[in-house]
Amino acid sequence: MNLKTKRTNSTDKDFIELVKELDAFLTIKNGESDAFFSQFNGLEQLQYVIVIYSEEKPIGCGALKQYNEDTVEIKRMYISRPHQGKSLGIHILNALEAWASKLGNARCILETGTMLPEAIRFYEKNNYQRIPNYDQYVGVAESVCFEKRLI
Repeated sequence: MNLKTKRTNSTDKDFIELVKELDAFLTIKNGESDAFFSQFNGLEQLQYVIVIYSEEKPIGCGALKQYNEDTVEIKRMYISRPHQGKSLGIHILNALEAWASKLGNARCILETGTMLPEAIRFYEKNNYQRIPNYDQYVGVAESVCFEKRLI
């Protein structure tokens, strides 16, 4: 598979379309918890977005949101349904981590949900360590938070 990676921001039309697919997927997976989680998934603060393409078609995305002076939060990771299970998430994650590092960050953090066991396994397999839930996720039983040191 010949992949092309584009760095952009949250105004990118391909990113917006992929996020619509992601949101529809999460609505089903999250069930009753969807309204809680979706409030934290706005696109307005995402200056660092990766979109990957196969055959000129957008098939996956991910984004970075600056959390503090040396930490970024990974947001909106998604591979379109026909392309899931082909290790493309690693391509996006590696691109995001490299960009985060280039921007001077020492660590990535993220939140995912217990209703997404595939995501939990993916991050654990890619050397993310569980951390106490942060900010709005403190005390939320369905949330699982991770970090990875880049340095």
